[in-house]
Amino acid sequence: MIKKIIMMGLVCFYASFITAQVIIKLNLPTKQDTEVSPIVKEKIDEYATKINNIIQEEKKLMELELEFLAKENLAQAEFNKKKAEIADRYSLKIDNRIEALGFDMDEIIQKQVRYSLLNSDITSNEELKAKLMKKFRAVRNLSPYFSYGIMTLTNDQPDNNLDKNIAYSNNLELGMKLNYQFDRMSPWGLISGVGLSWRTIRLDNNKFFSKDANGEVSVANYAGNIDKNKMRTGYLMVPLGLQYNFSKLKNAGMDVQYKPYSSGFRVAANMYGGVKMSTNNIIRGDAEDFRNRSNYQVNPFVYGGQFTFSYNGLSLFVKKDFSNYFKGNLYPNDKALVIGIGLGL
Repeated sequence: MIKKIIMMGLVCFYASFITAQVIIKLNLPTKQDTEVSPIVKEKIDEYATKINNIIQEEKKLMELELEFLAKENLAQAEFNKKKAEIADRYSLKIDNRIEALGFDMDEIIQKQVRYSLLNSDITSNEELKAKLMKKFRAVRNLSPYFSYGIMTLTNDQPDNNLDKNIAYSNNLELGMKLNYQFDRMSPWGLISGVGLSWRTIRLDNNKFFSKDANGEVSVANYAGNIDKNKMRTGYLMVPLGLQYNFSKLKNAGMDVQYKPYSSGFRVAANMYGGVKMSTNNIIRGDAEDFRNRSNYQVNPFVYGGQFTFSYNGLSLFVKKDFSNYFKGNLYPNDKALVIGIGLGL
């Protein structure tokens, strides 16, 4: 009978029923589905109610007019013609009244975009800009990190027993990294933090680190076949340096620009220093097994420099000690060189 009115009613019912689900799907970052702004929901509910009221009012008037038409006892063809004319007239009237409501979809979408970005309703451009500046402020935080590298000892004259017999060695480190961007739009930032570093030296050729009664450390032959030998030293490390981010400036809107600091391609250079916590010498084989945590003349203090190349959470780094691995005259000028990867967790 009145297809257009039925369709309008269905649209009204549909809008009212799924206001918070389908009205504005904006493909913005969400938890699961886009959360609808309370202001947007209220506006659409109000609009849907007004549409429904218009349809019901015009529907009653149309039904009343159709009742009068039915009493005229017209021929079926004439009745159907006048009935269609009435339906078209009321359909056009409904369309005009709905259009007169002046519902601004663009404004509603803008409000939802702002809500989705900032998780709050914004009533003014000044408030929006303040929210954006707060959201995209300079990065200043602590973040966990993990790194693992292959370690060797460098020496201008690698002819001592240690250099000749060193095997696969490594450096494992984890800690907290301080990221301090100088300004929201600055590519430069300070890096620092604190970490725990475990440096492990392994010897080859059936050798191990030995210590005599006088505390003298040497590389000695094992009386049998060694299954495992490693001397692990733990340090408390503190880095300090600068990082540069090559990412372009990004525009958050409202003339608010910012430079990513912890993402994209970055280069960092830093110094580091550390204090020894303990040394553990572990030997296992078919002769004597032992674990010794005493002093093996490992340097109690280390310092050096590091270069790091990063992309998002993955890093490649090279670090070199400026201090000797051992103190005094024990294997002089042997300094640790580590090449490895790091992950920002």
